Parts: sequence; structure tokens; C-alpha cells
Amino acid sequence: MFVQRQGLVVWLYSLKQAKMLRRFGNVHYVSKKLKYVVLYCNQEDVEGIMEKLNSFSFVKKVEPSYKPFLNKEFENSAPDKAKEYDYKMGI
Repeated sequence: MFVQRQGLVVWLYSLKQAKMLRRFGNVHYVSKKLKYVVLYCNQEDVEGIMEKLNSFSFVKKVEPSYKPFLNKEFENSAPDKAKEYDYKMGI
């Protein structure tokens, strides 16, 4: 039902072509100072889109986001006893 999405960071030489990148996915953010675009696309299409983007002359490099592959469950998530005591005291 939901499609897995993944972000791509596209580093550009010039921002003139940043608007053209909308046909590859959803443009989330454009940095004018550092000249990069954050682009979201379907996770299964990432490899093909990266190859297409790297072939353009105005693109320096393309970096994928590793957020979908990170473990979001932490092992030591037990609360600290000292902080828990302070909260009960009202400090």
C-alpha cells in the first residue's frame, strides 16, 4: 500500500537546473548557499535515477540517504534511575 521512499542528495555546479530535477522525484529542499538538492524518490528506482543524474554535466555527485537502512530500535533504552527520582521529586 505504501511505497518505500529514499532521499538523494544531488550536488550541483549551478542551481539553474534545480527546477528540472522535479521530474525524477519530489524536491524536498534546495540549498542556495551550498548548491545541493534533496530529492525523494521510490526506493526501487534509486539506482537508475542515480545513474541518470550522474550522467548530467551540471551534477557534481549524487549521494543516497541511508535512513531507511538504519535500525530504529535502541538496545539500552532503559530510563536513568537518578533522573526518574528527580522527576518524582519535582526538581
